Amino acid sequence: MHYNEWKLTGNGTRVGKYLQFCQQNGETVDLSGADLRLKNLGGANLSGANLAETDLSGASLAETDLSRASLSYADLSGASLSGATLIRADLSMTDLREATLTGADLSYANLSGSNLTGAIMAGAIMAGANLTNVKYSN
Repeated sequence: MHYNEWKLTGNGTRVGKYLQFCQQNGETVDLSGADLRLKNLGGANLSGANLAETDLSGASLAETDLSRASLSYADLSGASLSGATLIRADLSMTDLREATLTGADLSYANLSGSNLTGAIMAGAIMAGANLTNVKYSN
């Protein structure tokens, strides 16, 4: 069930409650296109979630499991992804300007066309990552 559909059923707007609902009911997390600016999703299990075109600018995603998640065209500018697991995640065309990816595991992630300008990448694991046409400068 998509997050927007879930909100319309009278369940409120708390993302944490939505994630709990999906986990308890075996639903795939679908936050595509949602406005989650500045939200704290640190430590959440978003493995396999659909976050395409989601605004996560300035959000806290530290220690979050985003393995196999779809984040294509998402806005993660200024987001904290320290220690996050992004193994095999689709980050194509994603805005990661000024994001903190310290210690994040991006093994085999697809970062093609993404903007990593000013991103902090110290200790990030990039083994097998697709970096085709990535924009990066400090």
